[in-house]
Amino acid sequence: MTAISKRGAGLRSVATLVCGALAAGGLAAAGVTALEPGAAAASSHREAPLISGTPQYDNTDVYAFVSPDKPDTTTIIANWIPFEEPAGGPNFFTFAEDAQYDIHIDNNGDAQGELLFRYTFKTHTKDKKTFLYNTGPVESLDDPDLNVTQTYDIDLLRLKKQHLVSRTKIADDVPVAPSNVGKASMPDYAKLRGQAIHELAGGATTFAGQADDPFFLDLRVFDLLYGGNLSEVGNDTLKGYNVNSIALQVPNHLIQESADQPIVGVWSTTQRKNAQGHFRQVSRLGNPLVNEVVNPIEDKDTFNASGPWDDAQFLDNVTNPELPKLIEAIYKIPAPKEPRNDLVDVFLKGVQGLNQPPHVTPSEMLRLNTSIKPAAEPKRLGVLDGDNAGFPNGRRLTDDVIDASLQVVEGELLGAKNDLGDAVDKNDKEFEKAFPYVALPTEGSRGPLAKGTSGGNDVRSQIGDALQPAGSDDTTLIAASAGAGAGGILLIGVALMWWRRMRGRAY
Repeated sequence: MTAISKRGAGLRSVATLVCGALAAGGLAAAGVTALEPGAAAASSHREAPLISGTPQYDNTDVYAFVSPDKPDTTTIIANWIPFEEPAGGPNFFTFAEDAQYDIHIDNNGDAQGELLFRYTFKTHTKDKKTFLYNTGPVESLDDPDLNVTQTYDIDLLRLKKQHLVSRTKIADDVPVAPSNVGKASMPDYAKLRGQAIHELAGGATTFAGQADDPFFLDLRVFDLLYGGNLSEVGNDTLKGYNVNSIALQVPNHLIQESADQPIVGVWSTTQRKNAQGHFRQVSRLGNPLVNEVVNPIEDKDTFNASGPWDDAQFLDNVTNPELPKLIEAIYKIPAPKEPRNDLVDVFLKGVQGLNQPPHVTPSEMLRLNTSIKPAAEPKRLGVLDGDNAGFPNGRRLTDDVIDASLQVVEGELLGAKNDLGDAVDKNDKEFEKAFPYVALPTEGSRGPLAKGTSGGNDVRSQIGDALQPAGSDDTTLIAASAGAGAGGILLIGVALMWWRRMRGRAY
């Protein structure tokens, strides 16, 4: 499908949010006792009231796809902490120590997780008498100059109807890739990324660390659907922001129920320890943008504290979605007739003959047929454009879920052909060709200071001539410029101290 008119471009972004949300909506399943106490919060990019105030626990997106370079494996990527400003120091972005970051697998379609991969993190600080994240250039994950580090464990829990059957530790004290402070602090960040990729027994691979936010869309949909006249479309709102990623690559046979039933459901959750020492689920994510656009404010926190087996309570939000009505009111595009059973079939059950498990219980999660081989040339609209290896058969990093979801929400499967979208068709950064596939995070030193004295970005215009004593050369100034990262703050401080002492002033 091709890019569309400006009007269609704006609409497609809006609907996409709903579509993802739809998946979160209605399900039917019997209530079950939760594995651990659960109650309260939200997930995705600031989509629910409670979770928006605690970003360390906030899921932003989940991806699940057959690995393009290792088709006998499946890669699952779950992201947390929305809108990470790359230069946001001196306290950069860490996983929470009082949280359980969980990846769930339903391999028989009953809306119950049979496998749960649980990531838990520890923070280590070498020198608590400095304010610096790193005290010099970092060349490896065990570099003494990397002052704040994290490690993690992985436990594999096997479940039956949400009751624990077994627990096995499959990883212990694996290093996390740090936040990308800047070029002076981390001159070869790709090397650090590589050192954080860890092989597990049985052919699995894991990674945890910072990455470029792979989701691409124009979030100005919330300004009354792109400004009310489609004047606010075409900008990737998440460009330049990072997230914290967990990536797990596992052999297909380890997560499949059997070779004859290769379809799995995937979702992620965050559980946070409360004041009484109990873990409570505060965030949940399967399909993209479910809680943003499908669920009303009164349901958002409840959804994030619930499990797929209880999704029947949200069914009306899917069969009678708000978004098409808003689009009709503002842009006069007729909303499809309700109830929207087409949305239930696609987003809560899976596409029949492709990724719908036998005897499926409708529930909100990504569903992936692990027997479908990766496409040689992936199409951004996935199944809608004849590419059965893409969304909603799982979700690849390159899938344009906003456009695909919007088109379905506006009736594509009911005969209302459309080419709607938000005019943002790809990520601002290229994805990697090998695990963990996500793009390297944007560094904190990006921008004018990182460009030295070239062009119109002369360092003096940024930090002023005051840093250079009269009659001196440019050495001090260059040092300050090169140290735009956290380690460079120390250099600037030293330069200021030297200058003031030279002038006989107390510092």
